[in-house]
Amino acid sequence: MKHRGRHRRRKRGQALRAFLAGTALALTAAATMISVSQATVGDAPGKLKSLAGTDAPRLTEHQVPQRALDRLASSMGRPVGVGAVLAGADHTLRDASDCTTDEREALPVEPAATRAYCWDAADTRSWRPGAVTTSGDADDDGIWGQNRVILSGWTQDTDATGRGLARVAFVDANNPGRLGYGWVLLVVPVDGGRDYRGLDSQLSGMVWYQDKLLVTTDDGDGDALYVYDMNRVQRATVDSDAVGRVRGGWSAHGARYVLPAVGSYRLAGGGAAVRPASIALDRSTAPDSLVASERTPEDGDRAARLWRYALSSDPDRGGLLATDATGQARAVEAYETKAAGSGGVLSYDSEWYVSRTAADPDGRGTLWRPDGDGGRAAECGTDETKRCWSARTESLSYWEATGEVWSQSGQVLFALPMASIDRSLG
Repeated sequence: MKHRGRHRRRKRGQALRAFLAGTALALTAAATMISVSQATVGDAPGKLKSLAGTDAPRLTEHQVPQRALDRLASSMGRPVGVGAVLAGADHTLRDASDCTTDEREALPVEPAATRAYCWDAADTRSWRPGAVTTSGDADDDGIWGQNRVILSGWTQDTDATGRGLARVAFVDANNPGRLGYGWVLLVVPVDGGRDYRGLDSQLSGMVWYQDKLLVTTDDGDGDALYVYDMNRVQRATVDSDAVGRVRGGWSAHGARYVLPAVGSYRLAGGGAAVRPASIALDRSTAPDSLVASERTPEDGDRAARLWRYALSSDPDRGGLLATDATGQARAVEAYETKAAGSGGVLSYDSEWYVSRTAADPDGRGTLWRPDGDGGRAAECGTDETKRCWSARTESLSYWEATGEVWSQSGQVLFALPMASIDRSLG
């Protein structure tokens, strides 16, 4: 599938935006209450401090050999598209009205979500939610083929390292009243394409741009991002807990499909180098760009760094980062923010947005726009606390065609208008 030009089907996107604007959720009081005992955030993060470009991770592009990809496809069968996964969706998200009170506690208080859905607890047991991206990132009209799609990343909760298998729910978002989904396991080809292994990494950042899916990785091998081709979804043929080639075919730890990596971006300095933890797409720049943030401790005071990388405008390099003659992607902007405990990052129209996770597991996080003298955050509750956001949101994704920002926290996938975020931040 080839990437379509910008601004096509614009009227269709405007119509959907108008429809969504009139469908705000009637969430219960349990989802909108906040304890007055929660402490107000102390130091505001202030303006972003510009850093020298050398303070940003340098990423060297590596491609999986075409021969290895062809060998894997030949053994597994012809790749299928995103539509095939959606057509076989065998799970359904619950609407907000069917979520439990505890689940709705993960929703932000201010600004409030206008759409929310809850995952099947049995289906996600022993898995942790992470990154979110949508077909609004993939194409500016918000549609991939004939479908509106949300991708939700999850990491298997296996040990103290936080690493485990990584899988993505392909969510059919064509009907806002019923979101079905199917699982796709992220894998990495090995042995020249004769087998594959699971991507053992916390899935905290993810961007679907054109036909590529970029995901952050911390599996210790020096790679910062893995690259997946959305046209290379492969069917698993054996239902077992194993991952890779097994007797009788191919297994994906219970998932029906796998997505094999086609490349990666390796850190200069290896596994010890600072790495992006959250990423997001910014369509307001020319060319489109990828923004990234590092993760810092929730209870620390060390500043977090933010970076911007240009995406390639070369038609033969669709969905990839812009690189120089040496194959390196270098940040075009680098900043520092005092927003310790940073989670998701977003940038649009020269504004940056950073979510801060809660230091207290039972508390709430904060959504900051680090501008002005002290930065801006929404206030809520009788004590005007700034802890009004979800406790933990690993990523933020702006669906330009609908004007919505998507994220997830706990068992809840939710969306709210970008306009309401800006209003809440003053």
